Amino acid sequence: MVEQRQHGRTPVHNSEVYLLRQMPPTFSTIPPLSPPSPITPAEDDDFCNGLPIEALSLSQPAISVADGKLTVEERLSNAVHVLSTETTALQNLTALYTTDRLAREGFNRAVEAITRRSHSKYPRQHSSHRGAPDGKIVVIGVGKSGHIAKKLVATFNSLAIQAVFLHPTEALHGDLGQIGPRDTFLLITFSGKTPELLTLLPHLDKSLPLILLTSHTRPETCELIKHRPDTILLPAPIHEPETKSFGVSAPTTSTTVALTVGDALAIVASRELHPSVASVFAKNHPGGAIGAALRKPGLSEKSVREVAIGMDMIPLLETASDKITTGADVLRAGYASPSGWVRLQTGDVISPRRIRKLDSADLVASLDGLKGWLVTSKKEFVPVAADSSVEKAAEWVMGMRVALGDGNYEDNAIVAVMDRGECVGLLEVGNLMEEEA
Repeated sequence: MVEQRQHGRTPVHNSEVYLLRQMPPTFSTIPPLSPPSPITPAEDDDFCNGLPIEALSLSQPAISVADGKLTVEERLSNAVHVLSTETTALQNLTALYTTDRLAREGFNRAVEAITRRSHSKYPRQHSSHRGAPDGKIVVIGVGKSGHIAKKLVATFNSLAIQAVFLHPTEALHGDLGQIGPRDTFLLITFSGKTPELLTLLPHLDKSLPLILLTSHTRPETCELIKHRPDTILLPAPIHEPETKSFGVSAPTTSTTVALTVGDALAIVASRELHPSVASVFAKNHPGGAIGAALRKPGLSEKSVREVAIGMDMIPLLETASDKITTGADVLRAGYASPSGWVRLQTGDVISPRRIRKLDSADLVASLDGLKGWLVTSKKEFVPVAADSSVEKAAEWVMGMRVALGDGNYEDNAIVAVMDRGECVGLLEVGNLMEEEA
C-alpha cells in the first residue's frame, strides 16, 4: 500500500467479498447434504390423472373453434342484440318524454333554468346580478357518468352555451372556486346515490338551480333528491338492467340514454338562446371535416353569380382551318384554361367534368365526332337568375330533375347565370349541388 502511494497510485477497490470459514475440528458436525432432486416421473397413465405433461404447459392451449360461418353469425347476432337493446331503451325514453307528466315538467324546468341564467334576453332575477357575466352550466359526474359529463360539456360549448366539467373529488380540494353566482348545476348519476356526489352536495350553493340526470323517474325514490328537495329531476331510465340484457353490469344502455337526454337538453336550450343554431355552431367549429363542410358557400346566402365561372374566365378553343381539332386539343386547352372550361366560337362550351371523361381513344378522335357528349350546346343551358341563392337554385334544379327525369338537369348539365337576358357566368349542375350540400 505504501509503495502504491509513493508511486502516485491508489489501491483498486472492487465489490468482491470473501467469506472464510474454518472447518470444524471433526466432520461429525458438518450438516448432511441436501437430498437429491426427484427424478422426473415417466409419462404414464397415472401421472396427473392421466393428463400428459403438455397439458400442464404455460403456453396457450389449443382451442377448438366452431365452424367459421357459425362463429360469424353468432358474433353478428350478439352485436344486433346490443343494438336492438339500446334501441328499445331509446324508444321507451321517447315514450316517457311524450306521455309522462313528471318527465316533461322536469325537462321544461331544466331548459328554463339554463336559458334564464345564460343569456341576457331573459331578465335578471336579482338587481345584484345586473352587469354580471352570463352564467354557465357546471356538469358534475364520476366514472362513466363523468365521461358523459365531459361530452355534454363539449356539446354545450359548441352550441355557445358556456359549460365546464367539475370532478366531485377535485371540487372538494379547491375547484369549487370556479362556480359563479349565476351558474346552473347538472349532476349525472345513474343510481342517484353516488357517494362522491352525496359528499359534495352540501357544499353546492343552494341558491343555484340543480338538475339531476338519473335513472329515477320519481323524486321520492332518489336518495340525492331527499337531501335536496328542490332538485330538477331529468329522468333517463332503462327498460331492463344491463346484467339482464348482457350478463354484465358494465354501463352501456344507461350511458346511451343519459347521453341522449343530455343532447336533447343542449339542442333545445340552444334553439331558444340563439336565432340561428347552425351559424353559431359553424362559428365555434372551424376545424376538421365538420368545419370544412360548414364553410361551404351553400350555408351562406351567396348567389349563383358569386360561385359561377365568369364568361371572361372561359377562353376560346383555338382551331385551324387546315387541321382537324381532336380530343387532345380540347384536353390541352382545358389544362391551360384558368377555370378548366373551354368555349367554342359558336358559344357552346366544354365543362371540366366532361373533359375529365376523355380517354386515350378520344384524344385522337375529331371534335366533330365527340360533340355528341363532350360539348354542351347553348340550347341546353339551364337558365337561372343571377341573384338566386345557391340553396334556392339547387332546390329548383333538384325539383326539375325529379319531375322530368331526363338528362337536362343531371350533374353534367350546365347552369347559365342570367342577368337582364345576358349570360354572365356558367356553373355545372354537379358543382351547384356540392356548393349547397
